[in-house]
Amino acid sequence: MRFDIMTLFPDLIESVLGESIIGRARKAGIIDVQTHNIRDYSKDKHRRVDDTPYGGGMGMLMAAPPIYNCYLDIPKSAACHTVYMSPKGKLLDQKKVKELSEYDQLIILCGHYEGVDQRVLDLIVDEEISIGNYVLTGGEMPACIVVDSVARLKEGVLSDAQCFENESLCEGMLEYPQYTRPYEFLGEKVPDVLLCGNHKEIEKWRFEQALELTKKQRPDLL
Repeated sequence: MRFDIMTLFPDLIESVLGESIIGRARKAGIIDVQTHNIRDYSKDKHRRVDDTPYGGGMGMLMAAPPIYNCYLDIPKSAACHTVYMSPKGKLLDQKKVKELSEYDQLIILCGHYEGVDQRVLDLIVDEEISIGNYVLTGGEMPACIVVDSVARLKEGVLSDAQCFENESLCEGMLEYPQYTRPYEFLGEKVPDVLLCGNHKEIEKWRFEQALELTKKQRPDLL
């Protein structure tokens, strides 16, 4: 799968997506992440990409031409989907992540300043996505979250599909508590059922724990 990220800060993207599991998947050629510096497409001699908004208001607005020219320069597959990271967008959840993973290519536009000229959004964006009900200084970190959450669903990125199939939110509930050595830590012991060797009993315990945890922390999921 290919990810193309349109941004003013490509180094920020690379610093996040060049490490750990995603970084290794890129090096192995399992996924392809390309950054595109919007400033490179500015016709202004100072490489400006923003201007004051019509009608007044605080801050600067990203102009349409550099973004549009950047978008045109990106090679696109038949199954390509373009998203804009915006607090006004649909809230990202695991269902949306699964939908996005079914495309061959995601183009992600990172806004900055006070936002983006609406005309270019209308021209190139298929949907707007938000990672939460709060406002950030730019779309770079949200874009990295989208890439990370989507890429890990692609075959070969994680060691086994069970790594994501049985975790929190994938089955509509939070994941059950997990434990590792040592058996006892500060007086707290690993639940005995996990040591019994009876896989049926372990699965039953895990389901019950997941259900109780979801009721307590995220009843909205039930």
